[in-house]
Amino acid sequence: MKATIMYAAGDVRVESVPDPRIVSENDAIVRITRACICGSDLWPYKEMERTPGGRRMGHEFIGIVEERGKSVRSVKKGDLVVAPFAWSDGTCEFCQQGLHTSCLHGGFWGGAELDGGQGEAVRCPQADGTLVRLPVGPDDELMPSLLTLSDVMGTGHHGAVCARVTDGSRLVVIGDGAVGLCAVIAAKRLGAEQIILMGRHADRIALAKAFGATDIVSERGEDGTTRVRELTGGLGAHSVIECVGTKQAMVTAATVVRAGGAIGRLGVPHYEGIPTTAKNFFDNVTVSGGPAPARAYIEELMPDILAGRIEPGRVFDRVIGLDDVPDGYRAMNDREAIKVMIAF
Repeated sequence: MKATIMYAAGDVRVESVPDPRIVSENDAIVRITRACICGSDLWPYKEMERTPGGRRMGHEFIGIVEERGKSVRSVKKGDLVVAPFAWSDGTCEFCQQGLHTSCLHGGFWGGAELDGGQGEAVRCPQADGTLVRLPVGPDDELMPSLLTLSDVMGTGHHGAVCARVTDGSRLVVIGDGAVGLCAVIAAKRLGAEQIILMGRHADRIALAKAFGATDIVSERGEDGTTRVRELTGGLGAHSVIECVGTKQAMVTAATVVRAGGAIGRLGVPHYEGIPTTAKNFFDNVTVSGGPAPARAYIEELMPDILAGRIEPGRVFDRVIGLDDVPDGYRAMNDREAIKVMIAF
C-alpha cells in the first residue's frame, strides 16, 4: 500500500510500505476513505531532524473495517468508522474518566512503528475502545464534518470545556487555524455570549464570523491585549482558548483573561514553562488543557453534525489525493489552505 512518510523538515514522501496485518486479537484493519493534514503536523514539517527510515504521518481518518481480530466485538467488516487521534482500550481507569489520551494501554498514530492515517490502510490497536461506527455511507455529504470528530472539532470542544465556557461567557480564541475555528463553534454551542477571535487572515476571519465570532482582534502583543480589554469592559475574558502553542500566544492568554477566569491550552507548547505564572496565581486563574480526549466527545458532538446544527467540515478548503500530500503540507505551511482533506 501507499503511505505518507516524513524523513526531515520539508521532506514528505508518499511511498510503498507493507500492508498492515492483524498482530493482536484486539486489532482491526481499516481501509481509509478520508484523512487530512493537521496543523500539528506542521511542527515536524518545520523542525524535524533527518530520521533514518522516516516517520509515518497522519492521525485523523475515516475508513471501512476490512478485517478484525478475534476479540473485537464493537465493529465488523464493512462498517464505516471514525478514529480519534489517539487509540485507547476504553476500559482502563483513565478511559473511564474520559481521559483516553492517557490510556494505560493506548498510544498515538504514526511514528516509526505504527501506521499513520495518511495512507491507504491502517492497523488499529484496541479497536473496540477506539473506533466509532458512523451511521452514514462513505460518500455522504457530511464526511468532512464527521472527519473533524477525529481531532479538530473534539479539540476545539476540549478547549471550551477546559476554559469553562458556559451561557453568557465572554471568550477569547487565540489562533485562527482549524482548531481555533472549531473552538469558536464549540463556544457558540455551549452558549458563549461574546466570542473574540484573535487572528488576521481574511478567509479564516470570514469563516469564524459564520461560526459565531462576534469580534475580531488582529493586533498582537500589547496592542492585542489592550484591544481585548476594551472589548470586555476593561476586565478581560471569562474564558480563553489558546490554540497556537507559542510563548507569545500564552502570554497573550494570560493577559487577556480576567481575574477568576480560565485558560484552556490546546496548542502543543513550544516553550519551556508557562509564562506569567505569578500573574495567573494572584488572579486566581485556572490553567488547564492538553491533548484532547477526542474519543470521549464523539458521541456528544456527532448528533449535532448529523442534524446540521454545526458544520465544522467547512474548515476544509482544499481536497487532494494521496499522491498530492507533500503539496498539501506545503499549502498549509504557506497559509494557502486552512486544512487539507485527503480523499481516497
